[in-house]
Amino acid sequence: MTFAEKALSVRPPIEVGGRRVKRYHVTSGPAGMEPEVERAAYAALPELLPEPDGTPPATFVVLHRGTDSGAYLNVYSWMWDNALHFAAAAGGQPFLGCPDQDPANFVRLDGPLIGCVWELPPILHERDAWVRHMLAPDHPDLDAYLADSLPDGTTGDRP
Repeated sequence: MTFAEKALSVRPPIEVGGRRVKRYHVTSGPAGMEPEVERAAYAALPELLPEPDGTPPATFVVLHRGTDSGAYLNVYSWMWDNALHFAAAAGGQPFLGCPDQDPANFVRLDGPLIGCVWELPPILHERDAWVRHMLAPDHPDLDAYLADSLPDGTTGDRP
């Protein structure tokens, strides 16, 4: 198997279910995410968000369009001040229990997987950004956290 990094694009944050959501898209090429897959993924997002627990309501997602029929929505929400809550949905991937090969038909996943090699780079960045803007300062700055994202490029780029 030959490994190649994938395209990583950063979309503007949105608000869903009272949470501020940073968005990363991973695709095999620069064309980006198909609009129907993006719409379906974000329609599935509300059911993947945890209930508030007093932690500033911030989440980041990685929406990944595989090279096969699969699309994956990984949802990481900050909870308990310094921990990540994880939930996921997938479309078009029968191996994960999807009913068909339609990448816009998302179903919630309950398995133990938290992301593949192309989906993991944002986790490292988001950990450091959370510490930098929310935990280390005397006064947490949610807006600064939301503005601090990986740059567009590839999943292997490191600032």
